[in-house]
Amino acid sequence: MEIRAVSKSVRVSPRKMRLVAEAIKHLSVDDALRTLQVTQKRAARPLQKTLQSAVANAVNNAKLERATLVIQSIMVNEGQALKRFHPSTRGRIHPYKKRSSTVNVVLKSVSAPASSKPVEEKKASEPVVEKEEKKSILKKALAVGKRGKK
Repeated sequence: MEIRAVSKSVRVSPRKMRLVAEAIKHLSVDDALRTLQVTQKRAARPLQKTLQSAVANAVNNAKLERATLVIQSIMVNEGQALKRFHPSTRGRIHPYKKRSSTVNVVLKSVSAPASSKPVEEKKASEPVVEKEEKKSILKKALAVGKRGKK
């Protein structure tokens, strides 16, 4: 079963949003939320909110277990662009666009959680992350971001 959540007109450029989205694609929901919590990019917060919305849809509407949820896909598309301009010399202008994004998150439920430990309920707002775990997650996220640059 697919669970969806959409955020429209997020005022972050789609190119910058895709860098963060690629870092959490195909992760479990808890791992993705931990990654977004320690990622130091402006795009991490809107992605975190959209992912939390998708999790809430799955738990409350579809009655699925949070521990079994995995991100199937994250699509970041262009939203509306605000057209602005810089005034220039001799009465001229230099137009530019303030771009926005539309974020689509699709979750799927897998058969069983990866760990055999009993699942403990965590705070839905922000998961607790250990210091060493933060460092390893941040290194992975930064390594993914560096691969995209040319």
